[in-house]
Amino acid sequence: MRLVAPEFLTITPAESRKAARFEKFDAIVLTVAIANGELALLTNPVVDAAILRTGFDFADFTSSWPQFGAKSGELVEIPVKDVGSLSRIYVLGVGEGTREEYRKAGAAIGRKVKSHINAPGLKVLMTSWADDSRQAVNAEMSEAIIAFICAISLSHYGYSMKKSIASSPAKKKANTFLFTAAISTELERAKVLSDAVWNARDLIHTPSNIKNPEWIANQARALAKATQSSALTVTVKSGRALAEFGGLRAVGNSAPVPGPRLIEMKYAPTGSKNWPHIVLVGKGITFDTGGISLKRPYDAMVAMKSDMAGVAAILAATCAITAIKPKVRITSLLMCAENMVSGTAQRPSDIISQYGGTTVEVLNTDAEGRLVLADGLAYADLELDPDYLIDVATLTSAASMGLGKQYAAMYTRDSELAQTLAKIGEKTNDRVWHMPLVRDYEPALESTIADLAHVPVKAKFSAGSVTAALFLEKFVGDRRWVHLDIAGPGRSDKDTGEFIKGGTAFATRLLIEWLATFA
Repeated sequence: MRLVAPEFLTITPAESRKAARFEKFDAIVLTVAIANGELALLTNPVVDAAILRTGFDFADFTSSWPQFGAKSGELVEIPVKDVGSLSRIYVLGVGEGTREEYRKAGAAIGRKVKSHINAPGLKVLMTSWADDSRQAVNAEMSEAIIAFICAISLSHYGYSMKKSIASSPAKKKANTFLFTAAISTELERAKVLSDAVWNARDLIHTPSNIKNPEWIANQARALAKATQSSALTVTVKSGRALAEFGGLRAVGNSAPVPGPRLIEMKYAPTGSKNWPHIVLVGKGITFDTGGISLKRPYDAMVAMKSDMAGVAAILAATCAITAIKPKVRITSLLMCAENMVSGTAQRPSDIISQYGGTTVEVLNTDAEGRLVLADGLAYADLELDPDYLIDVATLTSAASMGLGKQYAAMYTRDSELAQTLAKIGEKTNDRVWHMPLVRDYEPALESTIADLAHVPVKAKFSAGSVTAALFLEKFVGDRRWVHLDIAGPGRSDKDTGEFIKGGTAFATRLLIEWLATFA
């Protein structure tokens, strides 16, 4: 089960009487920025009134804490006594107030409040930005506010199946943050983004003895229904309906119960027939043993419940877009299977036929993700006529070896689209790096007995992420296609910033914000 997500409220100083329902605070967060080399406390009358009764004085604080420089994420906790329920003031640095500095600061206060001994059910009063008028919140500040709120929320995320947590009433109470600023627009967007990431992380963290392709299909139906949007529909293909999807069947039939699933989600509002059509294809391997080509070292399998992170991001983003309502049609193809060791598992040297008839020589069953994606991409190209075709997958360890945990590998021959996605990724903290599709490496995919080999036959080709992308490109026709290999940032080895150890739900916000550009 997930821990409880924080709640957010907002009022303006002019609406301060509405704060009566929130007059009993447990904590106040005082935001301090660096302006022209000096410390600047960002406050307003609502907060002034709240801290007046505590006896806190910012000048006294700065003289008592000369080492406090308001660096982003710098945090000082000041105990408060005999002021009702108010027990602490947090002084939080946001540096010069850039988007990334606000993101870091948001994660710092989010983690502090989450981990505090009295955290469940805390009520926290937040100071506003430099001005509480709408005119003061320009585009740059708006992005910073959204990043700040998202970071508070996402740093709260937790997933546990411990009996003690499941049975604890305290853990079912949300921390609540009250912002004293006119930021309802930013708050609404931050909620859409962070809720989507929470949903995606829930899917990723669910253990694979619960999570199989059929379970993913049921979750897709439930999440779609929860949107209450008539524009969003879900259909599921299984069994004989997958007869032409040779890659999905070759991988998924290693676990014939329940077997593979192709989950097709469509977002098509009334009047959207002539809007741009975007097809999203996700890798959804609910557990990956490597198949007959068993993973080594064996402990590499422990994290493989997250090998469906591409599907999780696409599913959550598709549902979230119903709240933003851009002028775009979306078809999301969730290619779900288990890659197990069994009597029905595919073998190295098998020849399979992908959707559309291309034959592929399978040389390593642990490179299964590209087989299920190839079916989805070919189906999209041949049957769905997309204007844009995007796939998302935890595909290759080579991508993380080259780019580490901070950037996903992005492959496309569309430079304009690549620049757009890279810019949005910086904004959402889903950073992507444009990688080359090197035609000189295409001989790596040559097979003597099939149309393609799905992994390099010749050892001299070592660019594993590049050759995987080149393989996928064979199935996209002349579409505007982007491949996102999220193997690196899709998982985190530790709690850091707004990410938690485990699945990060990388690309969820990137997809939402990109789709939102089709206004």
